[in-house]
Amino acid sequence: MGWGIHLHLIAAISWIGGSVFMFVLGISLRDKEDQKLVYPRIGPIFGYFEIVVLVLLVTTGIWMIVQNGMIDTLFNFEVHSKVIEALRTKLLLVAIMTIITIVHLRIAFRTNGKERTRLETLFSRASSMGIFILNFIVLHYAIVIRNIL
Repeated sequence: MGWGIHLHLIAAISWIGGSVFMFVLGISLRDKEDQKLVYPRIGPIFGYFEIVVLVLLVTTGIWMIVQNGMIDTLFNFEVHSKVIEALRTKLLLVAIMTIITIVHLRIAFRTNGKERTRLETLFSRASSMGIFILNFIVLHYAIVIRNIL
């Protein structure tokens, strides 16, 4: 597998670890004044970090698929195996998570340091929770794939 798997794993650890940290931070900072002090400072840093790590995850994931000659098999829906089905599911979840992340980052960057509307707050919190939960589901499918291989 080479360097691709190592970069992919480091990026996945960073992505999931960052998500867990932000989740814990969100739960522990109940005071609005504390939130106003913390989020405008660490939010953009984490947002840019999140973008870099997501690009690294997607890039190394595509690289490994191509390097292992799986691209044709993935898109040939007449082919069925446990690995291919798990990888297809993982990729679908990653696509959904990427879209949710884009929505979340768009709201976060646009409203940083400003009051959010109720709709922006709803979408921001829902997307954060969606990213948090999907991380563990994607991780599950990564483990399934690794166990099969």
